[in-house]
Amino acid sequence: MAATQHFYFLPSLMLLLLLAFSSFESTQASYEAKDMVEVVVEGVVYCQKCESFGTWSLTGAEPILSAKVGVICKDYKGRVSFYKAFMTNGNGYFYTPLQGLEMNHYYLDHPLQSCTVRLISSPHPDCNLLTNVNHGVEGSPLRFEKKRLSGVNYEAVVYAAGPLAFRPANCSVKTHY
Repeated sequence: MAATQHFYFLPSLMLLLLLAFSSFESTQASYEAKDMVEVVVEGVVYCQKCESFGTWSLTGAEPILSAKVGVICKDYKGRVSFYKAFMTNGNGYFYTPLQGLEMNHYYLDHPLQSCTVRLISSPHPDCNLLTNVNHGVEGSPLRFEKKRLSGVNYEAVVYAAGPLAFRPANCSVKTHY
């Protein structure tokens, strides 16, 4: 009779354990959803004046509307793990959430170490040559400037890149004596 009781007790115990684990998983999933923090990149793209050609100076530079820039992130093995292109607004400003960015190795794949912003194109016919101001050609590293945005069920960590610049094609190289 004791063996029969154990036979009926075992499925009941398994059912209770299954319910307990599924409850834990759903609680864990809702906890993770609340703690989801969005990663955002911001910056400005300018048209560098000819007077500053060959330097990183942006004195007198004007923002470029609808300039195209891209964010490239690489994993800890150097492989591209994320890419997104986006446009600047009327003030040359870009603000883009990196939706879909996955960090498998939190410290090694962290946006500060793995992501850069690069210039792609300028719609301005008189200012569309790439410059390497703040590494706009090579890839401008991200900076954390302790900026966070939060609201109801929303939190974003904002990283900055640049400022970046295009330049006019008709600038001549100045020689300084």
